[in-house]
Amino acid sequence: MATNAEIAARLLRDAAGFFRSVGEQNPPLKEHMDNNAQAFEVMAQRVEIDPTGEANFGQPAPEGGDAPQE
Repeated sequence: MATNAEIAARLLRDAAGFFRSVGEQNPPLKEHMDNNAQAFEVMAQRVEIDPTGEANFGQPAPEGGDAPQE
């Protein structure tokens, strides 16, 4: 059975995909949607790496894990 953190990470990545899709279909919004997608991907990774960690925005995720995974 999946944990709450695993489900949350999956939902965040699905939302990132949605934002990227909207951006691809609407070029004037692409940059903004890509930024949204990246934020959701970063949070998905943070939830996976440290589910109960504090959100220190502007600080790298544990073990330098801010780079989004595809």
